[in-house]
Amino acid sequence: MSGTGIYVCEAADLEDGGKGVRFAVRAFGADATGFAVRYEGKVYAYLNRCAHVPVELDWFKGEFFESGKTHLMCSTHGAIYAPETGACAGGPCRGGKLRPIAVHEEGARVYWQPDQHIEAPAAQDGQTG
Repeated sequence: MSGTGIYVCEAADLEDGGKGVRFAVRAFGADATGFAVRYEGKVYAYLNRCAHVPVELDWFKGEFFESGKTHLMCSTHGAIYAPETGACAGGPCRGGKLRPIAVHEEGARVYWQPDQHIEAPAAQDGQTG
């Protein structure tokens, strides 16, 4: 590791309200994906799993924002989430919240930080950016 996390992408790859970047994780012991997006100039990352039903959110690979670019939206049932908190903002996820993944920018790159529930996938253990 760079000392601060696992490489996700170049910072310029994340446009405000634009396409997100998916990355492999192990969540609660199972293979899964996380995703990073930029909203109002800041990068946020979450486990790619709807709080309503455990399915991935993106419509097409990396497409997480709804058409207004103000909320993240689940492609399956239309649950919407505040990009800056992951909290349900409408739809069937009532009271739910996306699982955050610690993420930050360093230099011109974006990194994520594993925790006790979201870990690096086995193939990437020890890999750095």
